[in-house]
Amino acid sequence: MKTLLHKLSVAVVAGVMLLTSSAFAADNAAADIDDDRITLSIGLYTTSKPSTVVKKFRPIVSLLESRVSAKLGKSVRIRMQIAKNYQKGVEYLANGKVDFARFGPATYVEAKTENPNIQILAVESKNGTKVVNGIIATGLHSSIRKLSDLKGQSFAFGDMQSSSGRYMAQQFLLRNGISAKDLSRYEYLGRHDVVGTKVSVGNFAAGAMSEATFRLLLSEGEKIRELARFPLVSKPWVARAGIDPAIYSALKISLLELSNSDAMLPLDFNGFLESTNADFRVIAESMSQNHRFFSDENKKSTEWVLAGRKENSNSK
Repeated sequence: MKTLLHKLSVAVVAGVMLLTSSAFAADNAAADIDDDRITLSIGLYTTSKPSTVVKKFRPIVSLLESRVSAKLGKSVRIRMQIAKNYQKGVEYLANGKVDFARFGPATYVEAKTENPNIQILAVESKNGTKVVNGIIATGLHSSIRKLSDLKGQSFAFGDMQSSSGRYMAQQFLLRNGISAKDLSRYEYLGRHDVVGTKVSVGNFAAGAMSEATFRLLLSEGEKIRELARFPLVSKPWVARAGIDPAIYSALKISLLELSNSDAMLPLDFNGFLESTNADFRVIAESMSQNHRFFSDENKKSTEWVLAGRKENSNSK
């Protein structure tokens, strides 16, 4: 059987040859374009409270409106569409209900599976790197001091489609000798901030979340501490299939030009970098191998590829 990485390489080449599906033609376009104004929509999903998401992203969205307007020579307004969960975020972009979206790495892989014609605009960067961290956190006064202490304990994950809150966390735990059967119980709680607060009050012995959420919770006084951390690629911003090429180009260039702006102060990144499908091979591999975390349970394994299809779905 070909390895996943080989399949991804083939898929990237094959993807260039794909014709744009008529299912994503102008009738489903999210953009509202007239002679004087263009209205676009950006999709965001809730890793924290919806009001917090809007407050954090309004400054950079407003700056993007200004930059894109200047490049297109026409007034541009960008509406924020907040999805209640990761799956809705995928649906909005894959079905062309928003023009572009901010995704987690795993969500991008899934959206690319749903619609292979979506296009990466850029990936977030922090001080020039695409690498961020996920955190395994435990209670401030917990007796847990090392990963092996998690055996027999309860664990909180984020959304079932989360990169740091599920896939990369479970891969990291497995590589350190912890699988689902070693935990007394585990649950998927959705938002990362919910994971942190539940760990803080002792509802779970430990949990997985993004470093950004971990730091935010610490600043808010939650009684948690870092047990371990693991690396993953940062979040991509992605355009829908069939977006007007001029709008795509204006968005892409505007994002890549943003760096250390005041509008980015509320965020956990300070710039953008070029990105390709190759940046997401590690997360795709963690998704394809995720069934190993549940090796002794009746779970389904799905091999994800960045070519718009699912393979090898079977009960384990």
